[in-house]
Amino acid sequence: MPKMKTKSSAKKRFTVTGSGKIKRKHAFKSHILTKKSTKQKRRLTHAGLVHKSDESNIKVQLLM
Repeated sequence: MPKMKTKSSAKKRFTVTGSGKIKRKHAFKSHILTKKSTKQKRRLTHAGLVHKSDESNIKVQLLM
């Protein structure tokens, strides 16, 4: 029986904290930054947490 593989896209996008929460980056921070305000770009810099309702799907993709 072959091993289960982790989804590569999920592996690149999410990290698991010590307490088991899943960290993520905010969207809309990669390009077309000239029309976005400095305040918006600064808020998007900080990492966020995955919503509780999405956690189970991501954990399946990360094989936790």
